[in-house]
Amino acid sequence: MSFQNPVFIPGPTNMPEEIRQACSMPSIDHRSSIFGEILHPVLDGVRRVLKSKTAEVFIFPSTGTGGWETALSNCLSAGDKILAARNGMFSHRWIDMCQRHGLDVQIVETPWGDGLPADTYEELLRADTNHHIKAVLATHNETATGVKSDIAAVRKALDAAGHPALLFVDGVSSIGSMDFRMDDWGVDVAVTGSQKGFMLPSGLAIVGFSEKAMKATETAQLPRTFFDVKDMQNGYAASAYPYTPPVGLLRGMQTSLEMLETEGLENVFARHTRIAEGVRKAVAAWGLKLCANSPDVYSDSVSAIRTPDGFNATDIVTRAADTYGMAFGVGLGEVAGKVFRIGHLGSLTDAMMLSGLGVAEMVMVDLGLDIKLGSGVAAAQDHYRYGS
Repeated sequence: MSFQNPVFIPGPTNMPEEIRQACSMPSIDHRSSIFGEILHPVLDGVRRVLKSKTAEVFIFPSTGTGGWETALSNCLSAGDKILAARNGMFSHRWIDMCQRHGLDVQIVETPWGDGLPADTYEELLRADTNHHIKAVLATHNETATGVKSDIAAVRKALDAAGHPALLFVDGVSSIGSMDFRMDDWGVDVAVTGSQKGFMLPSGLAIVGFSEKAMKATETAQLPRTFFDVKDMQNGYAASAYPYTPPVGLLRGMQTSLEMLETEGLENVFARHTRIAEGVRKAVAAWGLKLCANSPDVYSDSVSAIRTPDGFNATDIVTRAADTYGMAFGVGLGEVAGKVFRIGHLGSLTDAMMLSGLGVAEMVMVDLGLDIKLGSGVAAAQDHYRYGS
């Protein structure tokens, strides 16, 4: 690998130099007033990115997986019933976590490449007349397959069924890159991490809790210590953490939020859509198809690209790294060896994306795929060109 080349994995993403320098700071007394000057603007900034006016924001030294555990352990009790669809590797891992916590998961098996089946959710919620289902899990952007789901439709399913279940949303690879509306969509817990749309190193689990979710913490019985939001809430009131905080990462987060809001969130989302559409045009020019089964579920942060039957897609990722010093993502779970992934989120420009597409083309030609050099790059150029 080459540190000079951008990465095109779905995370960690490319880190702007401003953020890297912000993370590199001298040690401070994290119980001094200086820490509060970092902490509170970050909490307020995350709330704005979530498009929420009332969410309680918590930032733990962890990853998105820790954010999942925060949602479960603070709002639920052993034996509670959960409704979840399995349509990719990350929805699968969240389901696995639920089961390890002693939760009863009703799983809706969904093809890897489809979005969440909101209609099926509604049917199952209507059938649950005794309201045994306590929470619905929804992966907004399934990173393994490049599939975006309609969270507003999941909320409509809950409302149409008149069901009081909490709505937990995994926005790890969407929040900060794609439009996310916590209040409008009635999301009760939103989960993300620092290493994707926020352009930081991994190390922060970022969660937003609705008022309803905070009320659920009062009766939840699952054990929690490190991820206890009440402890964190009490710490924030004193401009502190209940344990040693990751000061450098939080300072980097402060800079990240300033950069996102300076660009303008809607402009950030539009940039991701434009770059993603260029990748999709390149894929079509190569004669290949996405793992995502229809345009309405195409992700603007990652594309999973299917290779021909009998071809090991992982070879593309390996050769790109070993020969050209560039990183792409491998397929995971059911699509391992069947797709390679191009991450197009975070700190990225049209020109940077063209370099990734150019390397991907060279690798596929090297490996004998029937692809013409320059075809995908030209298709993307035609899309990115401002004179077109």
